[in-house]
Amino acid sequence: MTFTRRATMAGGLSLLAGCALPRGGRERLLYRDDFQGGLGQWVVEAEKPGRISATGGVLDVAAPAGVTLWFRSVLQGPVAIDYIVTPVSAGGEWDTVSDVNCFWMATDPRAPGGDVLARTRSGAFAEYDELRTYYAGIGGNRNTTTRFRRYIGQRENRPLLPQHDLSGVANMLMPNRAIHIRLIADGRRIALIRNGATLFELDDPQPYTRGHFGLRTTWSHLTVTDFRVWRL
Repeated sequence: MTFTRRATMAGGLSLLAGCALPRGGRERLLYRDDFQGGLGQWVVEAEKPGRISATGGVLDVAAPAGVTLWFRSVLQGPVAIDYIVTPVSAGGEWDTVSDVNCFWMATDPRAPGGDVLARTRSGAFAEYDELRTYYAGIGGNRNTTTRFRRYIGQRENRPLLPQHDLSGVANMLMPNRAIHIRLIADGRRIALIRNGATLFELDDPQPYTRGHFGLRTTWSHLTVTDFRVWRL
């Protein structure tokens, strides 16, 4: 078992013990990926060639530049998206501990039916400006910023509210420390919950209620486990 695999498994088990993924109740499982059989459920947009695999229960993304992995299924709210992500620091060339990022409820107004998968992108970050989506970046800009934005479909216009621009070590990433991410799109309530605590929340009077989820990073090495989508 490699260092990456050991770190991911240990961190994931610890998180699951203290912040269990939902079981039953009013939430219903819609989709899952246990990363045993490759990348069939994902579309990869990569700025430069990297190493991406999904096997043995782990999605492993090592990227020298921008990369987005879109989940193929369209999500219709109200939904919650759960996964466990670990920024890897193990001496690899791209192990920089940075950019645990994501899009959710993403549509592209330039594409037929708004389908983000109907257009091809290079993976460069600026090419996503014109989406309508929620976006969060934990430990961005070389682990110095943590931000949430509501993209409005305009190039070079990604509004950022002051309360959604965080600093401080507690809001950044720790090497090889797993994070349980839960993304919420429940009517007007949009949220990102990190390890059971709300990191970002927005009361959106014009919510995005349908679209794709995308895992995003740049010049970093991440592992992901336990991907789930729930009907709220």
